[in-house]
Amino acid sequence: MTDSRPHIIFIITDQQRYDTIAALGYDYMDTPHLDRLVREGVSFSNCHITAPSCAPARASLFTGYFPHTTGILKNADSWKRSWIEDLADSGYRCINIGKMHSYPYHTPLGFHERYVVENKDRYLEERYYYDEWDKALHARGLVKQQRELYRQRADYAECLGAFEWELPEDMQSDMFVGDLATWWIESKPVADEPLFLQIGFPGPHPPYDPTRRFLDPYLEKDLPLMEVTAEELAGQPQPFQEMRQHNSEVDHDSIIHILDPTPEQRHRQRAHYLANVTMIDEKVGEILQALDAKGYLENAVVFFTSDHGDCLTDHGHSQKWTMYDLILRVPLIAWAPGRYPAGVEIDGLCQHMDVGPAMLELAGLEPAASLEAVSLTGALEGGDWTPRPHVYAEHGKDAILQGTEFVTMVRDARWKLVHFLDEPWGQLFDLETDPTEVVNRWDDPAAADAKGALLDELREWRIRSGWHTSCWPAEWR
Repeated sequence: MTDSRPHIIFIITDQQRYDTIAALGYDYMDTPHLDRLVREGVSFSNCHITAPSCAPARASLFTGYFPHTTGILKNADSWKRSWIEDLADSGYRCINIGKMHSYPYHTPLGFHERYVVENKDRYLEERYYYDEWDKALHARGLVKQQRELYRQRADYAECLGAFEWELPEDMQSDMFVGDLATWWIESKPVADEPLFLQIGFPGPHPPYDPTRRFLDPYLEKDLPLMEVTAEELAGQPQPFQEMRQHNSEVDHDSIIHILDPTPEQRHRQRAHYLANVTMIDEKVGEILQALDAKGYLENAVVFFTSDHGDCLTDHGHSQKWTMYDLILRVPLIAWAPGRYPAGVEIDGLCQHMDVGPAMLELAGLEPAASLEAVSLTGALEGGDWTPRPHVYAEHGKDAILQGTEFVTMVRDARWKLVHFLDEPWGQLFDLETDPTEVVNRWDDPAAADAKGALLDELREWRIRSGWHTSCWPAEWR
């Protein structure tokens, strides 16, 4: 390769909680390949996304701006530009295999090649979009397991979106994406230019659909489940209470939420979800092996992350859209033996999108001055790096979060505040004494100073953001 810049391999899962990798401290998980990345790389234990759903979080990740700046506040908002264009312009060969959740799905975003695989169960956006997975199923004469068929099951309302994949294993979406990525690596010649390869797994996003060989071990395990009390539910803001009810009546992503599920139902759902993670882990191992065999890993940086988490009935909720750490805190791992130190865990606050400028700097590019993302290069290289004093997330009203026009989160190292536009109520958690975010201190006089400080910061952040990004090119909007 005549261009000596490193290959950048960026693996992103969909809806994977932080507590799903054994090496990060969760010994009920079976994730040997992700564990290797953690042991031999740098991991961030306080990485927070900018929005609690796919498209706005991913748009921030690939632009370096908060959702209120991009204008992408919910799924199905138009997203057509990214810093991947800068990598391509600089000479990188940019390839996407799997999910990106751009909208429209097939938007180039700077990629030279796209092999698009999107959500397993598509209703909101381009519901009839024919992606690479659809084509493969069709070519095999198979009918995809999907909502219309799951609805025919007598136990559909009791499953919480957890179903066994009964078609050939290689046609399960995560298996398909992993195999497609391995095929690309093995079959395409190594070019003179460096490679930017984004691999997007559709799972463990629901339907939670592992095959039996991955599922059985988790069904036998004692898995942690948060206690959900009537007191906690009664203290949640009205939009979240309304969303609980809505999700019990409308089957988003093949899930009918159960307002008071049994421990057995919760455990079964959790087992399916975690089995999906282990399926992905197996494919990550195969991808790394293929990259190594082709010589890419001699000069490469591998990043692994997810776009948001999943409540999985913890806090009484289905999927995302809330502002709990189970949704906002995601794994972020960087692996580059010889370039980055091994076995380093960084606890300081950062935003998910902060990895973008670090990738641009790996490519020898200078990130735009208007970016709201702050580079992680110093942290990755073991040099000077200052954690963010605050992190933020936001989301607009959509088909699921119907009870508020706009919700925003701000947190520092100790306190988290969730603000609802034009409403007198909200959420406030002392993460030092209440790390699982159960006791809402919004109306507690003893927490008034912390509440006031975070409300002040929320105001200043939005003013600061507007000023800082005022020179952002209009054609990106």
